[in-house]
Amino acid sequence: MVISRKCGKCQRTHEVPERGRLRWPACSILATQPACKRKFWNSSAGAPPSKVMPKALIAPHAGYVYSGRVAGAAFAKLRASAQTITRVVLIGPAHYVHLSGIAVPSVDAFETPLGRVPVDTEACSQIGGFEFVTQTDAPHEPEHSLEVELPFLQSVLSFFQLVPLVVGDAAQQQVAQLLRQLWAGPETLIVVSSDLSHYHSYASAQRLDLSTAEAIEQGEWTSLSSSRACGWVAVAGMLIETRRRGLGGYRLALCNSGDTAGSRDRVVGYGAWMFGEAA
Repeated sequence: MVISRKCGKCQRTHEVPERGRLRWPACSILATQPACKRKFWNSSAGAPPSKVMPKALIAPHAGYVYSGRVAGAAFAKLRASAQTITRVVLIGPAHYVHLSGIAVPSVDAFETPLGRVPVDTEACSQIGGFEFVTQTDAPHEPEHSLEVELPFLQSVLSFFQLVPLVVGDAAQQQVAQLLRQLWAGPETLIVVSSDLSHYHSYASAQRLDLSTAEAIEQGEWTSLSSSRACGWVAVAGMLIETRRRGLGGYRLALCNSGDTAGSRDRVVGYGAWMFGEAA
């Protein structure tokens, strides 16, 4: 059975199969641009394996034509550990549905143009014990911040289960507490999905995003705010935990939409970072 759904990102109506226990793509970014994703993934194909074993990444979530190269720079670093990673904790901000705390979905899998990604339902049930975690599909259904990262992960990892987390009105320390619970060993990767500053002039965005980049690399999570990154709460929460564990942060890319596919009047910033210990 086919049903009609309105896309939260492009505001168009698309026909998709009835859900069942699957979470279907929210936006036509995934439905219509798999070739675009491959183009930007291939642009990172020559990147050498990292000497740092990645435990966590920060990657942007705009349309692939805008931030695909930056995201590709992050996920290319996973090649050396592609056979080791079997679970990905993917966390990003709620853009469309008001949410108190952090939401996990009830579905069994996320559908993408590259196939289904199974949800680690056991882990989702375990973290449901936190009072700030709610099991609800509503914030996940229209949200693009998680789904745009999945084709990159599917392209590089052999197999993985997903722990999808959408962050609303939550404290940075709550995110850190949740990540601490899910941290586990080398089989688990943390991915924080976030763009940087929004709708400043090109020069202003460059200054602001450089300051944000330096704060991220120095672990200064208290310097972050919604004016610096849409996923600032998730980024700050991850920085609390990586700093506690003594993991270093390494910048992989930094630019804005004025460098990729947009005008320079009102730009959005993008950055990619990797966190880990030297191998």
